[in-house]
Amino acid sequence: MTEENKIKLTPVQERFILHWGEMGTRWGINRTVAQVHALLYLAQRPLHAEEISETLSGTRSHVSTSLKELHSWGLIKTVRVLGDRRDHFVCPKGVWEMFAKVLEERKKREMDPTVAMLREVAEELRKPESRDKYTEERIHEMLDFFTAASAWFEKIKGFSPETLAKIGRSGGGFWKYLKANL
Repeated sequence: MTEENKIKLTPVQERFILHWGEMGTRWGINRTVAQVHALLYLAQRPLHAEEISETLSGTRSHVSTSLKELHSWGLIKTVRVLGDRRDHFVCPKGVWEMFAKVLEERKKREMDPTVAMLREVAEELRKPESRDKYTEERIHEMLDFFTAASAWFEKIKGFSPETLAKIGRSGGGFWKYLKANL
């Protein structure tokens, strides 16, 4: 690796990127994916893969895989830079927009398949040879939960990032409002 593409990070930027990588592993995300995301979030301009690789001291293949993963989550975009044939990458800077994308993708990857499986096994439990009252109750309770959580998500998904930010900053105000009106 050459140093020509390495971006000089401040100690605060390094700390944030390292911490984001650690948190990524706790969220079930590869450390490099999380660090690439953190670097692009802090970047003041679009970065190309070589800059990302050299700045994070990562292999080009790990960075490429990480960029593909971030693309699949909708957390980065590829942009073109005049005079440069390489792909450059940017991360949306709106935290609430990113939060909404992560929620949407997690619902699609985790909740939707779980709801589908629960519906299938609930249907299977209706057959006389599969009757098991206790399991049927447990499955239906779980299906009810995931169906309700999915419905909540669909409502939240309709909020703009600005509205989500207002709700987030409202402290307990939003929840007190909900509680008073339920």
